Amino acid sequence: MTLTVLVPDDLGVRVLSGVAGVRPVRYEPGAPLPAEAAHAEVLVPKFLHSTDPTEVFAQLPALKLVQLMSAGAERFVGVVPDGVLLSTCRGAHGGSTAEWAIGALLAIYRDFPVFERARQERRWDYHKTDTLQDKRVLVVGAGDLGEQFRRRLEPFGATATMVGRTARPGVHGVDELPDLLGGFDAVLVVVPLTAETTRMVDAKFLARMPDGAILVNAARGPVVDTDALVAELRSGRLRAALDVTDPEPLPADHPLWSVPGLFLTPHVAGTCTGNTERAYAVVAAEVARFARGEQPVNLVRGDY
Repeated sequence: MTLTVLVPDDLGVRVLSGVAGVRPVRYEPGAPLPAEAAHAEVLVPKFLHSTDPTEVFAQLPALKLVQLMSAGAERFVGVVPDGVLLSTCRGAHGGSTAEWAIGALLAIYRDFPVFERARQERRWDYHKTDTLQDKRVLVVGAGDLGEQFRRRLEPFGATATMVGRTARPGVHGVDELPDLLGGFDAVLVVVPLTAETTRMVDAKFLARMPDGAILVNAARGPVVDTDALVAELRSGRLRAALDVTDPEPLPADHPLWSVPGLFLTPHVAGTCTGNTERAYAVVAAEVARFARGEQPVNLVRGDY
């Protein structure tokens, strides 16, 4: 039996054509689905596409699996039809996002934005900077991305302490956060967006971080209470690096554009050379498992 898989681009067709027992069919996001959709059992949604997924699901009577190209699944949790499996692309973008987090910390500690402004003003702004060496970073989110970050951080002479949903060897439980936050130079947040993690980083969370600490958000914007963070940045007590914001994109008059102590990028941590190829490598492996009658390893259960 051949598994019909709807994919949103030619690369997906080429990659999945090499998977045994799979027939990839190209569809155009936002356009009417091809006739093969009536028999399609797997849908690969377009990465970060804005179409309402329920409109697509209604046209797929044989659908059994939604295989994402993103690690985040918040747009699909609770939305896929009953009985349809949902699998993420965990493992594809963790390295790129971890690389961004390292770069953001280096930029802040070594004053790269300060030196760039001086260059534009033709000023020779010689001064001592801070360093990533010897810094203690608390990583909230002990999945693929958190582990990828830890592996990249340690060669810089810094240390990572991991926090997961529940405690396990080498990982603290999230319930320990109130006692942990005061002992770290930086906090990296890389949790999925769920009802449990929305506004996790609130005023109380931020207040427990020590003076001068850096909050790094590489998760989703709503994980952080934006108003609480703006207040801390305006006071100068904390610094931050954000690749995601709430709201997103930022309106032109939003205070995050002008607060001090902020390194900001427009949700590009995973957007780099080869990101689509890495995503399809994970997609192909997950679809191959499903075609063999196995469950995907990145299967979403409950909120995550």
